[in-house]
Amino acid sequence: MTTLGYLGPVSFLPLQFFIGMCAGFLQQKQQTLVEYLIEENRVLREKLGPKRLRFTMAERRRLAVKAKALGRKMLRKYATLAHPDTLLRWYRELIAQKYDGSTNRGPGRPRIAATLEALIVKIATGARTWGYRRICGVLKNLGFTIAPNTVKRVLIDHGIDPAPERGKHTRWSTFLKGHWESLAACDFFTVEVLSWRGLVRYWVFFVIELKTRRVEIAGITCTPSGQWMAQIARNLTDCEDGFLKGKTKIIMDRDPLYTKQVRRLFRDSGVKPVRLPAQSPNLNAYAERFIRSIRSECLSRFILFGERHLRHLCTSFLDHYHTERNHQGIGNVLINPPEKWGPGTIKKRERLGGTLQYYYREAA
Repeated sequence: MTTLGYLGPVSFLPLQFFIGMCAGFLQQKQQTLVEYLIEENRVLREKLGPKRLRFTMAERRRLAVKAKALGRKMLRKYATLAHPDTLLRWYRELIAQKYDGSTNRGPGRPRIAATLEALIVKIATGARTWGYRRICGVLKNLGFTIAPNTVKRVLIDHGIDPAPERGKHTRWSTFLKGHWESLAACDFFTVEVLSWRGLVRYWVFFVIELKTRRVEIAGITCTPSGQWMAQIARNLTDCEDGFLKGKTKIIMDRDPLYTKQVRRLFRDSGVKPVRLPAQSPNLNAYAERFIRSIRSECLSRFILFGERHLRHLCTSFLDHYHTERNHQGIGNVLINPPEKWGPGTIKKRERLGGTLQYYYREAA
């Protein structure tokens, strides 16, 4: 039996020497590659000039991760694009963002419900002199307990001024709604009519009740005058069946036909003329809207032959306007709806050869 003796560490020296030579060769190759990349970065920096490099967040993240693995000592030796402190600061910010929960936190107290917010806005716009605490009291009556600062924040978010500022200015729409029952408006529109004398211009004068949108064609003529208007004013203010019975104000523009005599007749009957500024059709919007309706839906679709034809068209349109046409300004309903809708089949009523149409259910 042969016994092998202990050879000792000397037997491994050739192997260690070979591994060391390979490692040194590879390290020299890596060092040469690193030096080349550093020099290449310097050349690129010289090409860019003194302009400061701007890195995106993704680029900063990539550089920071690699820089942390190298350490500060290696970065001082090899980093060329950014200072080592900058690279490490980017890494610290990256770690901080990972554990930052501020974006997941709410703004503190949760917002009130959207329906309650809409109710606050509705109350504030409807009552222009009510302050924050007054609105809180109204909401408390309705079963909602809200702090005045919450009401303040809601009004600020919707661009609504505090009560002192809101109360200083009365909007035209608010004024109209406050006087619906006793307010009317009047205006003219002209129509070109063919006659044996050629093309003749007719003036149509009408009055509209703002609350109900009822309209009265008060007069049609081709020769308007102050006397003609005075007679119309007497008819409108008749104590028995005048269209302005119960009205206290009538809106009118500054047309010369509204003479001093006409305005005096209105005032003597208890109807105050409210004269609008010059060139302000928006302040008489309801009358202007009726003019647009009768023109676009009726008069502009016909060639008018004589005054009789014009009167027939106006009368037919008024009948349609009051009983068959829905009005969006009063809830998209009819001015004079039928007492009871029929349960029968659907029928269509036509006026002026089908120009004006109305659908209804036939009575049983």
